[in-house]
Amino acid sequence: MSVGSHDFQRDIDAIGASDAVPTILETVSLSTGMGFAAVARVTDSRWVTCRAVDHIHFGLNPGDELEVESTLCHEVRQSDNEIVIADVQTDTHYCHHHTPARYGFRSYISVPIYRSDGSFFGTLCAIDPEPRDLNDPRVLNMFRLFARSIGDSLESGERLQLAEQRLAEEKDLTRLQEEFVAILGHDLRNPIAAMGAGLRMLSRRPLDEQSVDLVGHMQASLHRMSGLVGNILDHTRVRLTGGIGVERETCDDLGQTLEHVVHEVRAVSVSHSFDVNIEVGDPVYCDKDRLGQLLSNLLSNAVLHGDGGEPITINARAEDGELFVSVGNGGEPIPPATQEKLFAPFSRGDATSPYSGLGLGLHIAAQIAKGHEGQIDVHSDADGTRFTLRMPVQPG
Repeated sequence: MSVGSHDFQRDIDAIGASDAVPTILETVSLSTGMGFAAVARVTDSRWVTCRAVDHIHFGLNPGDELEVESTLCHEVRQSDNEIVIADVQTDTHYCHHHTPARYGFRSYISVPIYRSDGSFFGTLCAIDPEPRDLNDPRVLNMFRLFARSIGDSLESGERLQLAEQRLAEEKDLTRLQEEFVAILGHDLRNPIAAMGAGLRMLSRRPLDEQSVDLVGHMQASLHRMSGLVGNILDHTRVRLTGGIGVERETCDDLGQTLEHVVHEVRAVSVSHSFDVNIEVGDPVYCDKDRLGQLLSNLLSNAVLHGDGGEPITINARAEDGELFVSVGNGGEPIPPATQEKLFAPFSRGDATSPYSGLGLGLHIAAQIAKGHEGQIDVHSDADGTRFTLRMPVQPG
């Protein structure tokens, strides 16, 4: 006997991972009285123990090997037939065989184990130094049933292992992709800031009417690009860390922050009109920059998907211990099926529109609301669509 180099470790582990194999081996031993039972991996040149029950101190553990030519399992593999010996001394075929003499057994049984594709794996075998009643057909049928069960479990285990391996690879790939997007989004901020500074300088200079319109369109596109990059970075942060960072503190000037956001969006959305009513007089425990981002995302959604002929309405108020911020727009109502997935990432509503974006704005807004112990509700009918943030003014 010799300890193998474990180049069959995958097979050893597959048998070792099965909860059924130890029970099968103990059942084999108890029902037949045989002291040693094992599952062996058998090839044309190797015999390797995968799992064993040893009540006679035969001395084989998982990974231990026998010379394959010295075993009867070698003959089982070559012939594809079981071998059953109730008593070597009275068996005319095996009474002078070298294997029983070498290993000191009188009773022996070995049944081949096949994978589901029909390929030979090894054997379910048992030995004992005393003769045992193995001539009962029920004994062989039991071994056959157990061998088939082990073969089926091998296939299930390999499929599970392959699925887990693929899942781990997909997770690693997804994380690398998200880290790449985060780096890309971060690196895009500098050129966007530079372009913004350049456009502000141009807007202060005397320009003809055509140039004024061109600068306005460029500013609108840059504003949109900046919002997209911000949403991408926030979505990546949600995926990598489990949520958007919200740093809340008592703010007395939330209303000014919201008005500033409306002013920014209005400046780059000259074809839309805005009806604004912001009255947040009470201090609010919040991250005002994040709430500004939430409002900006809701406004961008209204600009993109609303009816440009109707005003976008913005209302913000604090009453009865709650803050309400709502954005409404005209246009076709949102179908109920679409409403159910509006706040999911990459849900873009009308995906055929070239201006539908990445579908992250509402998702990020919902995450910001969640970070403030609040939520965003949507109501949409023939009179228009309205998104409403509702959250506590003070921490609960």
